[in-house]
Amino acid sequence: MTSIELNPSVLERSYRREDWQRGYNSLTQEFEYWIDEIDGEIPANLQGTLFRNGPGLLEVNGNRIHHPFDGDGMICAIAFQNGRAHFRNRFVKTEGYLAEQAAGKILYRGVFGTDKPGGWLANLLDFRLKNIANTNVVYWGGKLRALWEAAEPHALDPRTLDTLGLDDLGGVLKPGDAFAAHPRIDPACAADGDACLVNFSIKPGLSSTITLYEFAPDGKLLRKYAHSTPGFAFIHDFAITPHYCIFFQNPVTFNPLNFLAGLRSAAECIQFHPEKTTKIVVIPRKGAADKGARQTTPHAALRTFETLSGFVFHHANAFEEGDDVVIDSVCYEDLPAVEPEGDFLQTDFDTIAPGHLWRFRVNLQTGVVDRQLLEGRCCEFPVVHPAKVGRSYRYAYLAAAHATTGNAPHQAVVKVDTQSGGRALWSAAPWGYVGEPIFVPRTGISDHSIGAEDDGWVLVMAFDSSRDRSDLVILNARDLSQVARLHLKHHVPYGLHGSFTPECFE
Repeated sequence: MTSIELNPSVLERSYRREDWQRGYNSLTQEFEYWIDEIDGEIPANLQGTLFRNGPGLLEVNGNRIHHPFDGDGMICAIAFQNGRAHFRNRFVKTEGYLAEQAAGKILYRGVFGTDKPGGWLANLLDFRLKNIANTNVVYWGGKLRALWEAAEPHALDPRTLDTLGLDDLGGVLKPGDAFAAHPRIDPACAADGDACLVNFSIKPGLSSTITLYEFAPDGKLLRKYAHSTPGFAFIHDFAITPHYCIFFQNPVTFNPLNFLAGLRSAAECIQFHPEKTTKIVVIPRKGAADKGARQTTPHAALRTFETLSGFVFHHANAFEEGDDVVIDSVCYEDLPAVEPEGDFLQTDFDTIAPGHLWRFRVNLQTGVVDRQLLEGRCCEFPVVHPAKVGRSYRYAYLAAAHATTGNAPHQAVVKVDTQSGGRALWSAAPWGYVGEPIFVPRTGISDHSIGAEDDGWVLVMAFDSSRDRSDLVILNARDLSQVARLHLKHHVPYGLHGSFTPECFE
């Protein structure tokens, strides 16, 4: 696989911070229209709906929020059918969103630094958090749900994106229960043979409880089980294999005193400890373990392994290889602090260590953990072919910096061949800034029908700062050549996560 470098005229620094900043402007309007301005052609056999979620409202009545992660969730849906594409966006009408819009002011403290007006006294002992439903959106069991990891999901109408209300998943969740924003879909569960959606929740404390859920294709709960791990757990994502769920317990502590006093947000009270190790928590999946499918490592209890200090938000994939569990993750040297007096839009990328894709190999018999650098370019938001989730795989796709070294905004998509070390790159620099790529297979997602692992498309939203508009770019997954570029009529603020379903909701 060869490297494809586009936009060779890009200057030494491929971005301007003021261009990148404009991608964080709010989108206050809700649209629906057929996308008619297209470079190239939409593949005729690309059928289905791309759902995206992210903070769409970054201020309330002119009052800026402190950090984008505190912004109200907005869902975008791009439906593909017969070579055409239809766009629709809607805010998730949460209780907090409706209350703040009616009041015309900020009413809730944000996890990442947004405070109510009035200083510390107005925020003193106020522990209410607004469920902002801004992190992910998943269609499963015939239902569309917007996810935010600190509370219950919101159910949405998949065709109109109208908010239907909080969803307790058929009585699985109690009011206020957390449900993480990073579910994994196992294409063939070892316990049942069918696909299942696996997700978790965290109850942090001096000892943190990890609760795991597995859901059948019809949305019904198959299994629920919980384990405790010592220490505070700040975990955003996890990985699965047929027999294990894997969590990275980052070396952080939480001191709540300033939060209770109204002086700092919850995230501003988290401290990273580079002198401590990162823990890799391996939990046997219930059902698979009950059936004894994994004979070489018959451990029923949670096990913890240690590796060098680092901070992990996202995992690309994990798989089993003999006595080893292999996890590919984007790892940082540390966690940049969220400062009360800081301004996210003034981020100095040169002073922050970039994330890189690393391979962690855990031997379940000896406890030894080896690390190998897979991608030294600044990168994030890794994805793989959906049929390869939890299985040995070859290709990972990530949002990445244009330059090969240093830290920078994501302006490119990189394809990493984990076997040969080859690379392909598509870049939107110098004017474009990209979000999470989504891999869409050309055929089905079962292991028996995927053909070549990179036979499909990569869909990525790109903000074009030269036009203050966003595009949906369709790339050939084999070489990252551009197939089509769909020009929206407006910009879409940088999103977080999304998913693709073969069902078309135009």
